[in-house]
Amino acid sequence: MSLRRLVHMPGQLPGRRDLSPVLTLVPIGLIIAVVLIDVLSPPNVHLGPLLVAAPAITAAFAGPRLTALIGALAVAAQVFIGIARGVLLTENLQAQIAALVVVSALVVLFTVVRDRNERRLIQSRSVAGVAQQVLLRPLPPRSGALEIASLYLPAEEEAEMGGDLFAAVRTARSTRLIIGDVRGKGLPAYSHAALILGAFRAAAHRQATLPNLAIHLDGAVSWDSGQWRADPGPGSAARARDGGAGNAADTPDTDETFATASLFDIPDQSPVLRTITCGHPPPLLLRDGEPVILHAKRTALPIGLGVLAGDPDYEVETFPFEPGDVLLLYTDGVTEARDSRGAFYPLVERAASWSTRSPQQLLRCLREELLTHTDGRLGDDAAAVAVRRLPSHPPRARAY
Repeated sequence: MSLRRLVHMPGQLPGRRDLSPVLTLVPIGLIIAVVLIDVLSPPNVHLGPLLVAAPAITAAFAGPRLTALIGALAVAAQVFIGIARGVLLTENLQAQIAALVVVSALVVLFTVVRDRNERRLIQSRSVAGVAQQVLLRPLPPRSGALEIASLYLPAEEEAEMGGDLFAAVRTARSTRLIIGDVRGKGLPAYSHAALILGAFRAAAHRQATLPNLAIHLDGAVSWDSGQWRADPGPGSAARARDGGAGNAADTPDTDETFATASLFDIPDQSPVLRTITCGHPPPLLLRDGEPVILHAKRTALPIGLGVLAGDPDYEVETFPFEPGDVLLLYTDGVTEARDSRGAFYPLVERAASWSTRSPQQLLRCLREELLTHTDGRLGDDAAAVAVRRLPSHPPRARAY
């Protein structure tokens, strides 16, 4: 079996296959140097113990097979030194050989365990990546009179899952969008984001009004977070019939799950957009080089906290959205991104020069600037959606 094949074994991890076999010359050169110097040195100079570094160095870039081979070469080199110097049968050299065998075996065992753990980690990341693609499906590049692009940046370099969400759905005469940010991080936030997106995709394509859609989403989150929280007990029904207030266990607990979100309905034929804001950052409208913040006159409670308002009243607001306009939706991970001095990313100032760009180009600029502003270390997940109303009406896209 060739040395190249040992470095590029089929069982090796993907990240290690790109390493050049030239790296294997380092431990081999070390072994040759130690043998030559030890054999040519005076009798009181012993460099044989340095051979233990050869398998240790190999373990840094190779798998267990190549590490074991280098370890065997190191042991053979130690034996050769003993023969060349006539001390093979001495207790000192035999102890050195035994120690080298033990250390090499431990290093090989380490590489086996390390590779196994790395494979599990790679598999986990692969599953997370697939799950993220299923959850945050790519938005359609065209929908009715709109051109759309999306961006998702995880806070951690190799993280795949988070609580930021976005989706687009077609109705008979419009496109509906949602962008949101679930409270918390990790798998719980990911699970709640999946719940909200599932509820949105199931209901948004129907002809229900935006307020009814918001009520549906709020109810789905509230029910999911509270259905198993507390056992009402045998006396709860009687208390309900008697009009009693019950105990604390009967009171809805809304402190666990909620999400800020904005809902949008953009008609194909009318140059407007309709929106409901549920505690989410206001979108930007880019027109003729001027960014305009679409502040909501009335902001509803975040999705999942509507029970605090009793009968939540979701008010629809309408803004002009003319051909050539670009709508930028984003989560607070964008505006709260900080640089090394703690300064927030100036989205409104930077967006002024983006109004003539396509949605894809706009988000490409946003991504590059965010990573530059934060030195590649975002403090929170960031998501954004760019929507441009096209000057002419293309054929309507299929439903998503």
